[in-house]
Amino acid sequence: METLNDKKKGFKVPHTFVLLALFVMVMAILTYVIPAGSYERFYDEATGRELVNPDSFTTVERTPVTFIQFLTSFTLGMQGVADVIFCVFVTGGMMEILNATGAIDRGVASLANSKFIAKAFVPVFCFVFGMGGATYGMSDELVVFVPIGIAIAHALGYDALVGLAATVLGAAVGFNAGFLNPFSTGIAQAISGLPMYSGIWLRLVIFAVYYVITVWFIVRYAKKVKKDPSKSIVKDCKCETERQDLDVSALDKMTGRDKGVLLVFVGGILLMVYGLFVWGWYIDEMTGVFLAMGVIGGLIGKLNLDTIAEKFVDGCAGLTFGALSTGFAKAIVIVMEDGQILDTIIHGLSSVVLVLPEAIAVLGMYVVQILISIVIPSSTGQAATVMPIVTPIADIVGITRQTAVLCFQFADGFSNSIIPTSSVTLSYLAVAKIPFEKWVKFLWPLFTIWVVLGAVFLVFANAINYGPF
Repeated sequence: METLNDKKKGFKVPHTFVLLALFVMVMAILTYVIPAGSYERFYDEATGRELVNPDSFTTVERTPVTFIQFLTSFTLGMQGVADVIFCVFVTGGMMEILNATGAIDRGVASLANSKFIAKAFVPVFCFVFGMGGATYGMSDELVVFVPIGIAIAHALGYDALVGLAATVLGAAVGFNAGFLNPFSTGIAQAISGLPMYSGIWLRLVIFAVYYVITVWFIVRYAKKVKKDPSKSIVKDCKCETERQDLDVSALDKMTGRDKGVLLVFVGGILLMVYGLFVWGWYIDEMTGVFLAMGVIGGLIGKLNLDTIAEKFVDGCAGLTFGALSTGFAKAIVIVMEDGQILDTIIHGLSSVVLVLPEAIAVLGMYVVQILISIVIPSSTGQAATVMPIVTPIADIVGITRQTAVLCFQFADGFSNSIIPTSSVTLSYLAVAKIPFEKWVKFLWPLFTIWVVLGAVFLVFANAINYGPF
C-alpha cells in the first residue's frame, strides 16, 4: 500500500520549460479575467527613453489572448530576445574554442595553485564582480566568467554552485547597491529628477553590508561541501556528474601561446567595457566581440579553422537549453502585452500604495516593486515603465524620491537573481548546467536575508528623509 511518504518521495519539480509554459498559460487565462488597460507613452529626450504618463491610465476594450496567440507567443518570444539568444550561443561557442586550446585549463591551474586564491577565492571573486555590477551593471557578461569560476571552484574542492555563486552573486551585490550603475540607478534617478549618482554614501554602506553577508553565506556552504561532498545541493546534476576535475599538479605551466589566448580574452572583455561606456555598445556589439575572441584565440592556440568551427558548434549545442529558456520567459511578457493586462497590473499594484498608512507606505511600495519585477525583469525597461508612476506616488505619500529609487533598485536587483522570467539568470544557469530549482533551493535563504535587510534599509532611509546628497 502506498504511503504518504512514498508520494512525497515521488514528487518531482517540473522541468523549467514546463514551469515557464504554465506561467504563460496562466497569464493567457488572466487576459479573460483582468480588465484591459493602457498608459500613454512618450519619448523623453532628457533620458533618451520611452516613458509612461502616470496620469494617463485608462481602461480599453478587452483583447483576450486566443489559443493561437498563446502558441505563437513562444515564437514571438524567441524573436523578441533573438539578440540575447544568439549572444548566449556565441558565448558558448567562444568558450568551447578557448577551452580547446588548453589555455583556460592551464590558466585555471595557475590560479588554483596560488595560495592567495586558494584561501580567498570567494571574497576575491565576489568583490571583483561586485565592482562590475556596481559600476556598469554587469549582468549579460557574466555567462563568460561562469565556466572559469566553476573550474576554479572544482580545482579547489568545491562544487559548481560555489563557483557560480561567487561570480554571479558578487555581481548581484554590486548591482543591488548600484552606486555607479548607469543602467538602474542612473536611469531611475534621471526619471525622478535627481542628480546622477546622488545619495551615494548610503549605497556604499549597502554594498559593504551585502558584500559581507553574501561572502559569509557562500563560504559557509563551500566549507560544508568541501568537508562532505554528499551535502552538495547539485551532487546529482550534470555540473557534478559530468565534471572533469583538473589535476592542477599534472598540467604543464602556461606557455606563451596560452598567455596570448588569455590576453585576447581579457582584452576582449576590456574592449566591451570601454564600448559600453564610451561608444554606447550593447548586446549586438558584445556578441561580435565574443565571436572575434573565439576565432582569434583559437588561431593563437594553434587550432585550424575546421577545428574552430567544430568547437564553436559544440559550444552552441551545449547552451541550447539556456538560449531557448530566454524565449520562453519573454513569451510571458508577450502574452500580457497582447492581452493589455500589463499596464493594468502595474496600475493596480501602484494604487495599493496610495491607500496604505504613511508609516508603512515605503514597505508597500517595496512589495509592489518586487511583484512588478517578476513581469518586467529588465532593469532599464522597468525603470522607464515604473519610475514615472512611482515618483508622483512617493511625493503624495511623503516618501523621498531618493528612497523611491532605492526601493526600485532593491526590488529589481534582488528578484533578478531568482525569478524564472530573467533571461540572464536562465543563461548563466544553462552555462553552469545547474537546474533552476536547485539554484532556488540554494539561494532562497540568502534571498530572504537580502529582502528583509532591504526593508530595514528602506525604513531607515525613509526615517532620515534620504535626499539627493
